Amino acid sequence: MKNNLVIQDSPAKLLIRNMVCNRCIKVVKEELEKLNLDIDSIVLGEVVVRGDYKTLPIYKIKIVLEANGFELIEDKRAKIEQIKLIILKLVRGNGINKAPEENYSAYLTKETGQEYHYLSTLFSSVENITIEQLVILQKIEFAKELLKYGELTLSEIADKLGYSSVQHLSNQFKKVTGLTASKFKIMTGNRRKPLDKLT
Repeated sequence: MKNNLVIQDSPAKLLIRNMVCNRCIKVVKEELEKLNLDIDSIVLGEVVVRGDYKTLPIYKIKIVLEANGFELIEDKRAKIEQIKLIILKLVRGNGINKAPEENYSAYLTKETGQEYHYLSTLFSSVENITIEQLVILQKIEFAKELLKYGELTLSEIADKLGYSSVQHLSNQFKKVTGLTASKFKIMTGNRRKPLDKLT
């Protein structure tokens, strides 16, 4: 069963499938209150919760609703685009000179307010690649760009992208592109893929 949540501005609006009677409203209200959620209003199919969307325990909400025969409804595409944007900003440094020390899964969890397992499962089911593969593709695409500019050495590029070593970057680069980084650099006909075509 695939579950989703429509992202709204604060207060957060949760859309819930299978709420069909007053008893359903009572059950949903009780279950959400057990999660210490501050419910602003509740009607059939919709719960408005006070607070920032990022602070909601979406994974726990989803579990308790499923256990009672309900389903959280989500705009999957919006969530996927949010994940892609966060990864893009992280890989590109978002104005900083180096990739963050914090791992991507922890950062995604912090930024979205949702557990990484949920984000990973959702992303893979829609995009047919993992978040980890997306990170690698984005890193290699940025490395290709930096190599074309010719302003940084491979060692500096590896450091900028958060690789543990030049060898690690080189191995991933060859695996993704089929070329060594140095061969790629001297090739004139190689064109980079647009970022929105990576997946």
